[in-house]
Amino acid sequence: MTPKASAELPTPLTRTRLYEQVAEQITAWIRQNGLEAGDRLPPERELASRLGVSRATLSQALVALEVVGVVVVRHGDGTILTGKHSESRIVEAIRAHADRMPEIIDIRDALETKIAALAAERRTEDDLAAIDAALDTMEEAITHGDRGVEADEQFHGAVTTAAHSDLLAQTMREIASLIRESRLESLSQPGRPRNSLNGHRAIADAIRARDPEAAAAAMHAHVEMVSDVALLRGQER
Repeated sequence: MTPKASAELPTPLTRTRLYEQVAEQITAWIRQNGLEAGDRLPPERELASRLGVSRATLSQALVALEVVGVVVVRHGDGTILTGKHSESRIVEAIRAHADRMPEIIDIRDALETKIAALAAERRTEDDLAAIDAALDTMEEAITHGDRGVEADEQFHGAVTTAAHSDLLAQTMREIASLIRESRLESLSQPGRPRNSLNGHRAIADAIRARDPEAAAAAMHAHVEMVSDVALLRGQER
């Protein structure tokens, strides 16, 4: 029997990526073993071996869990639970993040390019000192093997302060948690912390030179780089 032309077709099946399956396995293991906030997961090499996956796939899964707030990854301390591991629909949470990433990037581009231009026009010597301090902090963090997430936040906060716009600063605070999602995902990619720092230096140089157009262009290029993320939407390995 031929279906009627007006009949609705079945909804396509959504393919679960390997790292999403691994993220589900990890959260199930956490619940089954009664782990709590502050507890550490096994070292990555051991965890990958237990799960029978590559370190690359495990890394993707851990970043996904960090982005949605299940764990935090601290250099030297390992992967630590936050207490939010009761999430029973972890894949949906991960995909919800991936779906909103383009909008996060759009709003970052719109706001932060303007902020950089204003910073170039309005910055003070104290503002430059704060920006330079953030650059030094990130350089030190990267040198010691850290991703530099906090230093990255410090830099962008210093640039926002240098713009001397209370309303823009308030808006950035209101979307800080969303921006942190894109920051975590971006800085977890190989080589990205150093590239991000180089982008920061270009922004700082333009602000120092009081060149609003160059500052906006440097920030735009930096946000575009941040948008080039593959960990949550990339290919399986």
